[in-house]
Order: sequence, then C-alpha cells, then structure tokens
Amino acid sequence: MAKKYDAVVCGAGNSGLAAALQLSLAGKKTLLIEQHNLPGGSASSFRRGRFEIEPSLHELCDVGSEKEPGEVRELFKEFGLKIRWNECPDCFRLVSKWTDTGEPMDVTMPAGIDNFINKMEEYVPGSKPKMKELFELFQEVLDTIYYISSSNGNPDSNYMKEHFPNTLRTGAYSTKKVFDAMGIPERCQNILQTYWCYLGVNLERLGFVHYCAMVHKYVSRGAYIPTYTSHELSQAFIKRIRELGGDVWYNCRAEKFLFNGDKLCGVKTTLGDVECDFALPNINPDIVYGKMVPKELVPERQVKLANARAGKYGGRMITAYFCMDVPAEELGISDYSIFMQGTADSVEAYKGLLEGGDANQFAIFLCYNIANPKASPDGTCICSFTTFASPNDWNDLSQEDYFKQKQWWAEKFLKMLKEKANIDLHGHIEEMSVASAWTFARYLNTPEGSVYGHEASNWDGMMNRLQTLGADYPIKGLRPIGAAGPRSLGYSATYLTGQMMARLALKDMKEWEGGDE
Repeated sequence: MAKKYDAVVCGAGNSGLAAALQLSLAGKKTLLIEQHNLPGGSASSFRRGRFEIEPSLHELCDVGSEKEPGEVRELFKEFGLKIRWNECPDCFRLVSKWTDTGEPMDVTMPAGIDNFINKMEEYVPGSKPKMKELFELFQEVLDTIYYISSSNGNPDSNYMKEHFPNTLRTGAYSTKKVFDAMGIPERCQNILQTYWCYLGVNLERLGFVHYCAMVHKYVSRGAYIPTYTSHELSQAFIKRIRELGGDVWYNCRAEKFLFNGDKLCGVKTTLGDVECDFALPNINPDIVYGKMVPKELVPERQVKLANARAGKYGGRMITAYFCMDVPAEELGISDYSIFMQGTADSVEAYKGLLEGGDANQFAIFLCYNIANPKASPDGTCICSFTTFASPNDWNDLSQEDYFKQKQWWAEKFLKMLKEKANIDLHGHIEEMSVASAWTFARYLNTPEGSVYGHEASNWDGMMNRLQTLGADYPIKGLRPIGAAGPRSLGYSATYLTGQMMARLALKDMKEWEGGDE
C-alpha cells in the first residue's frame, strides 16, 4: 500500500469514479478510497432472493445512440469504457390532473423532438409553434452550457452576448417565469413539468437553464439504462482505473485533510495517513468544511454559502422495490415509467412532499423489464416506486415505528398504482424491500439522506455554480466534487462534474510545476 500519491479521490460514487479515471488517464499516481466494500455509492446493486436490484437509477439522459451520441456516451468512450445499454421506449407516462379544469389527465410522451412536439399538439391543439420556439431555445441553452464547461468557468462575456443572447435573457429566471413569458400554454406546462422531480425543486424556484438542459437531453436523445444495473457502470470504472495503474482501497474512510501551511499535503484515513498533492472529496461540502478542514482555513465564502444553504438539502428518497413472480405483461404493465401526481402544479406537488404522509400524492413507478427484458429471471419482473421523504415522515421514530412507517409507504405505493394506473401487484410479490431517507444516509454518508446534495434552486443552480468555479475552490489542493458540485445533481451531471474537476486539478498541478496551462 503506497502512501504517496499525486491525488487522492475520496468516495467512489459517480463523480469520484470519473475524477479518479480522468487523473489516471493523465498519468497521475491516483488513489481512490471508498468507505463501503463496493464502488458506486447509489450506483450499485443489491440482491433479494434470486433478484439483483437497481437501487437508484431511473434512466440516464444524454447517452444517445451510437450514431448520435450524447455527452455521456462520448465521455464513456473517451474513458475507454464499454457499457451495454438498453434504450427506454418513451420519455414518460404522466397520470395526474389538468390544472385548468381539475379533470384527470393521462398522457404518454415519446422521445425525439419532432415526435414529442407532434404528440404535444395532439394533447394541446395549436401548441406546435410555441413548442418549436421552446426547443430552439433549449438547444441554445445547451450550447451555452457546453461552452461554459469547456471554458472552465471563465467564459468570454462578449462571445456569450453574440452567440447566446437568449440564454443570457432567461438565465436569471425560474422555469415557470420563462414559460409564462413565452406564452407556453398551461396544458403544455402541465406536461413539461413532469421531470422537475429529477432536480428536486418546483418550477417556480428552479432555474430555467438547468431544467431546460435536462429536458432537452431526455427528449432529443432518449433515455438509457445499463443492461446489468448501475453496478456494471461502477465496476467498469474500477477495472479501467486499475488498468491504468490507479489504486483503489475499500473499507477506507477519509477523516481529515492535512495541510502544510495553507496547502493540502495529505489525507487522514481509517487506514492511515496518505501523502498527496491534491484531494478531490466526493463528499458533501458541509461535511468537508465543517469537519474535515481546519477551521482557520475554511474560506469565508464557504461559510456564507453554508449559511445560505442551511436546511436546504435536495431530495431525500423513499424507494420501494418489488420483485414479482410473474412477467410484466401478466400484470398489465406496458410502460417503463409512470409519473403519478395528485396535481400537475409542481408548486402544489412540492408542498405535499414537504408535508409528507397523506399530503404526498407523488410517486414514480418503474418496471425495468419494459426497457430491459433480462432485468430479472425469466417469468418475473422488477418494479420500484420512488418519492421524496419529508422530515415529518421519519424524524423522531422509534425502531418499531420506523418499520411500521416503511410498511405504510409500501402499501401506499401499491394503492396509488392500482387507483391511478389500474395495475394491481398484490398476490405476486416474491421479494420486497423499502429504503428510507435514513437508509440512503447510512449507505452514502449524506446529510439527512439527501442524495441530491444541496437544493439546486434558482440562485444556487447549475448556471450560477458554473460561473463561480474560480471563486468556489480557493483552498490549494482541494476541490470537492459530486452532486453539490458545479454540474449539480443526477447521474449524468456527477460523471461530468468528476471529469471537469479532475481536469481543473490537473491544470492546477501543471501551474505549480511551472508548466503551461
């Protein structure tokens, strides 16, 4: 076990895996440490009986096809990773209520921009011109994000004014304000709001740039899942890191960052001190700056950010997994994903999530076998439900009540599916498991189980974080990464964040060595 490295990456979640691989590709002596005995964080798998279950991934955006690859597929290709992908058949099915009449709505939206716009025209006649205008703006926003990312947080303002004027006009506003200003019909907004849960903030507080970039990726390129769960993704990273000479230590947790003056010089771990020039912790910044860095070195800006973000963690999940002893078609399941909402008003839906209990009328239902027929043994299928947890649901529970609460949510999910989609899973459940916010907190060491990091509200969204890269990482040799990083939350975003922050670390190392940028 070597004790001197160029860089140590703490945490083998998506961002940590990408950062460690990028550093290894650059020839840096790299150590990746992970407190668990498996890589991936939430990008893993677990077993119940004869089933291997995907714990967290619903679908991955920006993968794209071989002919029209997205940023994630290109990233994996650049890294030398060979992943087997299954394409999801549609964007989503939404079962909710129209906000203008309160009547039931049940819509299914296909992938592909033209297909999506044409289907929207069927549900909302006369909407096609506005939808075309909206997707043109979506594309400009996406081009802007690519440009800012490539500039490492130092974009040329004149270039942006010339090439991305509409992004600059909309960049400071919420998604809801931009939709209203553009005159997007209310029923179109009811459908377009569906993905807000993937970012964990309602559309009145979610930055337009962030939301539209995600929607455009899902719609334009479709969504994909790995054939052999997220565990396939994480193991591919580990194999490649080791091929390039990188070290991986499991059952090893970072405890403190060590400094020589104001410059990082090592990491204190449960397996001993490790000397290094650079550390990239895939750890929530509140833990990094609150517990792992000497108080006198914590930048004032980080203190202000922590105060501004206080209590504003992103989504805490409740996920129930059901392994069925019959195939999906026998249960009447034909959709990969069904978003079930009490209302298509994201603000009201979000209020229900915060209140919890019966007020929470939101859940996403998935059947993995619809996208991947081999997701489970022949003659079976795997389903899951996910919603956001409220502190009211889980705080101050006794051990006995904790398990009762899990059972309550499992039954609530099954009831919702039967009432909203006429699908009854009772009588065919072979295995079942329920993960609460505290389950995710225990496995991922995230505050309150917030797998999304800090809430990506308008002032603290992706655009803002990307533009403050220079100010947010002033400690020499330390760059926190992950869901709280510049690309914010989500599988795709955290992979890209890991690569970006590793590249910035390499740039810093070269400058210290007196080389060119």
